[in-house]
Amino acid sequence: MKKPVLVIKLGSAVLTGKNGKTNTQAIRVITQEAAVLKQQYHVIIVSSGAVSSGKHFLQHYKGTLTERKAAAAIGNPILIQSYQRSFSKHGITVAQALCERHHFSNRHQFVQLKNTFEEFWKNNIIPVVNENDLISNYELKFSDNDELATLLAIGFHAEKLILCTSSNGLLDANKQLIPVVSKIDEQILGCISSETSGVGLGGMLSKITFTQLATSLGIDVFITGLNGPKPLQHTLALQKGTWFKAGKSTLKERQKWLMSGSVTVGQIHVDAGAAKALQNRKSLLTVGITSTNGQFNAGQVVQLMNEQQEIIGVAKTRLSNNELKQFLKTRNIMAAHADDIVLF
Repeated sequence: MKKPVLVIKLGSAVLTGKNGKTNTQAIRVITQEAAVLKQQYHVIIVSSGAVSSGKHFLQHYKGTLTERKAAAAIGNPILIQSYQRSFSKHGITVAQALCERHHFSNRHQFVQLKNTFEEFWKNNIIPVVNENDLISNYELKFSDNDELATLLAIGFHAEKLILCTSSNGLLDANKQLIPVVSKIDEQILGCISSETSGVGLGGMLSKITFTQLATSLGIDVFITGLNGPKPLQHTLALQKGTWFKAGKSTLKERQKWLMSGSVTVGQIHVDAGAAKALQNRKSLLTVGITSTNGQFNAGQVVQLMNEQQEIIGVAKTRLSNNELKQFLKTRNIMAAHADDIVLF
């Protein structure tokens, strides 16, 4: 790919009007901006707003899991039609991509996803991504679209990730914009409000959590809003929003893919001896595993947890969770090869 990749995530708060329906003005702004930015970048749009677009069609909507699934199924075509109408004025076609967790935790499926996106870009098509809420397993859902956008940015080696929100950036204790963040430390974390927008699942805490992951892997992250002229162009020019500077990363492509599953389908808990062996670049053997959480298959990516319940890394397993439970404390059975393990 000759162009760098730019991922733009749009939260429900910026895509939902005061009446609770899709904000067509916000759609117009984002399509105008993306039409310009695609000249320089391969653009991926991660769009929330399906539930808020569809829930008005359900009688007595209370926001239960089943109702949210139904609302998303109704709202997704409404949302994609809005994007298509707006992008068509710029001579651009959009493609809807509904993703699930296993598209990231299974390397073969992720490569297929990546190849399809590259085909889109060859043909002047912008993918608009959301979670496949209708059939996503509750335990395996993305926590929110901030996570989905971050995993796409990592997996596609994006140069930049823009998280659009109603707050227009990270504010300090005096409600003043912080223009640049070189490191997410205790002072920065102290600025975060735990409140969500009221229409979406995420909040500033979610954004900072995934920003920390993205910047650690060499991706510049911007938190900004859609107000004002050329909001995304001005954000990338450091004239708007908050810029979180990318850190240096020496990880290879495969290792970054493993990291992109760092909020994953399951967990493997290891004892102190296994944790020490992993630090010495050894493979993970079942004899060092104390327990597992979640449902996962061989070949999927899971978190590695130490005895202090801290995440120490991620691994692509050679065994399913059911197989691991059968072989706990069994010697000479490999759970994950050293080449398939990345430590934090």
